[in-house]
Amino acid sequence: MSLVGKKAPLFKAPAVVNGNQIVEDFSLEQYIGKKEVIFFFYPKDFTFVCPTEIIAFQSKLEEFEKRDVAVVGISTDTEETHLAWLTTPRTKGGIEGVTYPLVADTTKTIATNYGVLAGDWEYNDEDLLTFQGAAIAFRGTFLIDKKGVVRHETINDLPLGRNIDEMIRLIDSLHHVEAHGEVCPANWQKGEDAMLATREGIANYLSNN
Repeated sequence: MSLVGKKAPLFKAPAVVNGNQIVEDFSLEQYIGKKEVIFFFYPKDFTFVCPTEIIAFQSKLEEFEKRDVAVVGISTDTEETHLAWLTTPRTKGGIEGVTYPLVADTTKTIATNYGVLAGDWEYNDEDLLTFQGAAIAFRGTFLIDKKGVVRHETINDLPLGRNIDEMIRLIDSLHHVEAHGEVCPANWQKGEDAMLATREGIANYLSNN
C-alpha cells in the first residue's frame, strides 16, 4: 500500500551522524516544519550497489542542502556496522567521507512500516513461524515534505540502483508547484514551462512544447 499523501511513519532508532558519531534516538521528527527529507532504504552495508548510491547521494549533498532538503539513509544493519563502514576508506570497500545520517533498523520495523522489507513472516506446513524472502530492505526512496507527508515514493528491487538526479528533479518540481500553483508535466526540469491544471492550461502547454 502506497504511503503517498499520508504521514510518514515516525520512529526513534540508533543512527550514525556526521560519519563518526552514534546517536541512540534519531528521529525524522526533527525535520518537521523545517526541512523536506529524502529518506532512502538500502539493502546492506559492505555490499556492491549500495555504496555507489550512498556515495552518489553524498556527491550531490550540496544540491540537496541548497534546496533545504535533508538526506537520511537507512538499512537493517546495526549502528556499529554503519560506523565501521563509514570509517573504512573507499579504496578498501568503505564509504568514508559520507556525512549524512545512516539509521540502523535492526528490528526491521521501520522497513516494515514503510512497506519495503523484502520478505515476511509466514507459518510453514508444520505450523512453525519462518521468514520467507530476504530480511533486508528493498531500495525504497521517499520524499517527505515539511509537514511530514510523503509526496513521492519509489521501490526498486535489490539489484537496481537509483538515479539521484531524479530525486533533485522531483524536489524542484515540488518547490515549483508550491511556489506557483502550477503542475509539472512529463520530464519537466527547473526553469522550463509548467502549466495550470485546467483544459486551457494543458492546451496552451501542448501547443507551445
